[in-house]
Amino acid sequence: MGDVESFIPATPTVFIRVAHGAYRFRELHDRLNNGALKCDEPWPYMPHLTIVKMDTIDEARKVIGLARPRWDQSDDNRRIRIDTLTFVKGVGERWIDLASIPLGGTSTK
Repeated sequence: MGDVESFIPATPTVFIRVAHGAYRFRELHDRLNNGALKCDEPWPYMPHLTIVKMDTIDEARKVIGLARPRWDQSDDNRRIRIDTLTFVKGVGERWIDLASIPLGGTSTK
């Protein structure tokens, strides 16, 4: 996992960027974004782990101020196992889960 970032000013969402292997998620996204699944998205696809979506930009900035130093000081190796892929649909300011698919394999990356 990468650094703590945000989608400010577009949305008051704070997230941790997927750093290693993010290109694989983007390639999968691009391959699936065709035919019946085609969607003209308002923002570029960004592989990430959402920490929180706040109601206001000011609240999100406060969370960033707390999360960045804690994440930077963490002794964790920043690796996580992703075992589920969830397809979502944006409805206004909210996301609705459409389907979750368990991922196979034994990799710990």
